[in-house]
Amino acid sequence: MNAGTQVCVDTRFRSAMRRMQQAGRIRTLAREADPEFQIAGMMKKLDGAAALLFARVKGHAMPVIGNILCCKENCEAAFGMDYRGIRQSVARSFGHPMAPVRVANAPVHEHVYRGKDGFDIGGMLPVLTHSDGDSGRFITAGIVVVQDPETGVYNASYHRLQLIGAQRTALRLDFGRHLRAAYERAQRMGKPLPIAVCIGTDLAVHYAAATMGSQMPESADELAIAGGLRGEPVPVVKALTQDIFYPAETEIVLEGVLLPDQQVLEGPFTDFGGFRQPAEDAPVFEVSALAHRAQPLYHAINGVGRETVMLRKYVLEASLLKALQAATPIVQDVEMTAGGLHRFHAVISVKKTIPQHEGFQRNAILAAFATLKDLDLVIAVDDDIDIQDSNDVEYALAMRMEASKDLFIIPGARTHELVRVSNGGIRAKVGIDATVPLEDQARFARAPFKAVEVEAGAFSPDAPGSLDWLK
Repeated sequence: MNAGTQVCVDTRFRSAMRRMQQAGRIRTLAREADPEFQIAGMMKKLDGAAALLFARVKGHAMPVIGNILCCKENCEAAFGMDYRGIRQSVARSFGHPMAPVRVANAPVHEHVYRGKDGFDIGGMLPVLTHSDGDSGRFITAGIVVVQDPETGVYNASYHRLQLIGAQRTALRLDFGRHLRAAYERAQRMGKPLPIAVCIGTDLAVHYAAATMGSQMPESADELAIAGGLRGEPVPVVKALTQDIFYPAETEIVLEGVLLPDQQVLEGPFTDFGGFRQPAEDAPVFEVSALAHRAQPLYHAINGVGRETVMLRKYVLEASLLKALQAATPIVQDVEMTAGGLHRFHAVISVKKTIPQHEGFQRNAILAAFATLKDLDLVIAVDDDIDIQDSNDVEYALAMRMEASKDLFIIPGARTHELVRVSNGGIRAKVGIDATVPLEDQARFARAPFKAVEVEAGAFSPDAPGSLDWLK
């Protein structure tokens, strides 16, 4: 499949959960679990493996599912394709967005509660208390859908929400985010900003909401990008109480407005870097309606869990690869590494075939920093290095990188403001050229082994000739 091929992918939330179940990527806890610390603690302890379904939640009838997209195996099962197919689908979405299609009826409207009904968000939803020291209960997997009040462009993005009342939450707004820009425009107009918070929605929307950098400017419509990933438009439905549309295939939705003139302290909360963010002022989200499907699943994401960072891995890789291959002819592949939280470190695979290719590996490193501002370390290696194998990448550093010539520093560059070692988001970037000059490739080639076949079960502890005789 190439990036321009229109292939339909069933990314609906329940379809993805069924595929994961069939692939053995969901484990169910039969006994009751407590949403106060216990569920989040189990998610953390079993992070990076199968998704966890908490079928019985203390004080709630609604089950909780977590760690859905926390590892490669889960992602591949959820999408029904390998990771390269996922990346190609994401890459296709950038160049082939498809505007959403409006529908009259939606599964998410099977059960509806309006503000006059006096519903209590915290009583209806099994919102977790995550980490010791957090300031309360937080919705962490909510995707906020907003239509910019000036441009009319739809945006979808992740934001955490702290419960502060029966029908009110605080909503964290980081700097540089599109939702923050839309909110500040609404503030200048003196108007509340309508939003919808979708919990458990189409995976294409999840991935579009995780996209950032040069491939997702403020003018891009994330719901159209999600349609491009699916290969067909995302069905959206009109909100019941606000003038906004959101994905119809959603487990739970909160409708309401961000108030332009009210703020409260939000936090502390433990963020993706493992640090507890201090309390800061945040706008108030006043919820006007809560709706959900019959027998809904409540999706939770641990603030410090791998799902938090894994969600961005393939979208950032697709974005980076597209930009680098357009800028430099020798780039073969990219890997956003786990140790760099799939966000701050990248490895670039290059292939030099003619003398004129020399130097492009460093151009690619610089282009990577320009494409994704949060990248702080980029390593370029030759195409014989397996960039998904951290040991092989470290081998390239050990055997092919001469620090006095191949390491370069870009001081005073912009990174994420939550990187604590930075000065308010300013830090030095490091580029490492661990490639071999074209004329020296034969000298640096590793000795090959003959290809051999080893049949299953060929080796056994009980095979004849074992060392039992040593006794």
